[in-house]
Amino acid sequence: MKTLDSIYQEKLDEIGKDIQDSDQLQQFLESEEEDDFKILCELYEPRILEVFHEVANENPLQLVSLEKYLLDEKFEGLFLQKILGYSVLRGEIDKNYKYTRPQNHFKEILIAICESANFDFIKRRIGQTLQIGFALSSDIWITNLINSIDNKKVRYFLQTLKSDKFRLDNERAIGYQKYKRQFISENYFSADFPQNLSELKVEFGSLRSFLYERIRRKMKNDNLIGEFQTFLERKEFYDHTERVEIFALFANFFELMDDEKSTLFKLLNETRKADKNFSIQFLNVISDMYVAGLPMDATTDKRVSNLIDDKINDQLSEFYTLTDVIHTKGYMNNDVMDAVRVAYNKHEGLSIFNECTRYVILGYISRFLKNIGEGDYHDYFELSRIFTVYMNMFSNEEFNQSVEKLSRNYVDKLLRRFSDKRGRDYQDIKRFVSNSFVEVGFLKEKEVTEIFKTRRKPK
Repeated sequence: MKTLDSIYQEKLDEIGKDIQDSDQLQQFLESEEEDDFKILCELYEPRILEVFHEVANENPLQLVSLEKYLLDEKFEGLFLQKILGYSVLRGEIDKNYKYTRPQNHFKEILIAICESANFDFIKRRIGQTLQIGFALSSDIWITNLINSIDNKKVRYFLQTLKSDKFRLDNERAIGYQKYKRQFISENYFSADFPQNLSELKVEFGSLRSFLYERIRRKMKNDNLIGEFQTFLERKEFYDHTERVEIFALFANFFELMDDEKSTLFKLLNETRKADKNFSIQFLNVISDMYVAGLPMDATTDKRVSNLIDDKINDQLSEFYTLTDVIHTKGYMNNDVMDAVRVAYNKHEGLSIFNECTRYVILGYISRFLKNIGEGDYHDYFELSRIFTVYMNMFSNEEFNQSVEKLSRNYVDKLLRRFSDKRGRDYQDIKRFVSNSFVEVGFLKEKEVTEIFKTRRKPK
């Protein structure tokens, strides 16, 4: 956890002072009415949120420190329901939708709420959050937490939020995903870079999730570069797969200054020389990033390629030499197809080298089919021949199914656009699908007939 910068502390102190000096607080203290508490929230929570957004965007490793700062009584419990929700969602969960380790920050915020003079008003805004947070936690942890509260009324309130429904794994999963969707547009992600081996094994999953989210959202990550370098230079992390992941994320998605590139170049290639398995591990991480839906493309491949010392004879040199050719000449080029075929045939079909090669080609096909307009369907007809070449070259069922799904989605769009069965466009599409889709095995003739069958309107 990084200490909150003084500039943010000063902004929050100013908000806290304004709250304490405000007429609205005096009115609330005199009336003790919920409507007056809501007015306080409406006036000052947007200002707190503004500081929160600034830290989340520019210095996300300080978010937990910011949230701890908001536990001070001068903020009157404002915004605590928000950060309680954030703490619930930051926790790493396993396949059974249970936290992999106790969530102490969640506990700290909840205790601050329970001890707040305004608990009776805050509790009406945290019911669903507590249900999910308790569902993800162990019974022992919840019991210890509740027993640590002195107020019997508060303890009873917490006990009512332990839902028997969420004892079932599937109900817990549904509840968690439904709750998480409420925060889909919010940036609350934070993590810590491990400082030693014990932290590495315990905290790395959360760090990975944090980095993936910032990369997906294409957020500014300049302030994290120093953390990456420190992590990679830690001798005790050498020979651990987590270090390979950080290498791959850093190399693919960060724009570096010349001196930063030199440092990473040296670290990366020294590791390649020292560890003969590194190239395979690195490509495995590349595959995982494709599966996770990170924005992998020619730009990311070029960043890594510029860091690869091609004098080192391993699969990284081979792979990024091939991607340079693909991205420079285009995957439709005959020379490129020949180069892919030669490289592909040197490796076993299910090798990680071939898997990553398929992802590179599939990326081009996917971007083309997701961005092409309905009016340009003749371009699709032409390029589908190239798709078939790669399908035959790879002989991989997963690749074929991906191309099939993308193609069928595009054809569905065409049929929604060109619905006149007597029109030339409709007939062109029908003729192409009837021939090409059957030939490559996307559809059987009966399935084609079903798609284009004219259905009678009910009387």
